[in-house]
Amino acid sequence: MSETTQAIVRVGVDLAKQVIQVHAVDRTGRCVTARAIKRDQFLAWCAQLPPRCLLAMEACAGAHHCARKLRALGLDARLIAAHFVTPYRMEGKSGKNDMTDAAAICEAASRPKMRFVPIKTDISYCTLC
Repeated sequence: MSETTQAIVRVGVDLAKQVIQVHAVDRTGRCVTARAIKRDQFLAWCAQLPPRCLLAMEACAGAHHCARKLRALGLDARLIAAHFVTPYRMEGKSGKNDMTDAAAICEAASRPKMRFVPIKTDISYCTLC
């Protein structure tokens, strides 16, 4: 585990078809990494994170499957309804894209009163992760 991944305490994850965008921050909320990771390399990257690291993603059918895999790695995977993420999206010049979505998810997950979606126990028809 590298020093960079040890410093990470929270990760916002934007799931997409080909690549997964991550936005990771340390205890102070400073961005440690913001990058796109190929889908087949995502779980290996997550396995390097410290135990109980919070990974948040927008709730969708595939996110439930992915969250179960992340929890099996000892990580704190949580899902957020998309309408709770929207207020934290900083569109500005860059507009809406995967990178700003991942940052907004990460910010939304930091809120103490955020309501998370319960992770479903079995979705056998979807294999996003």
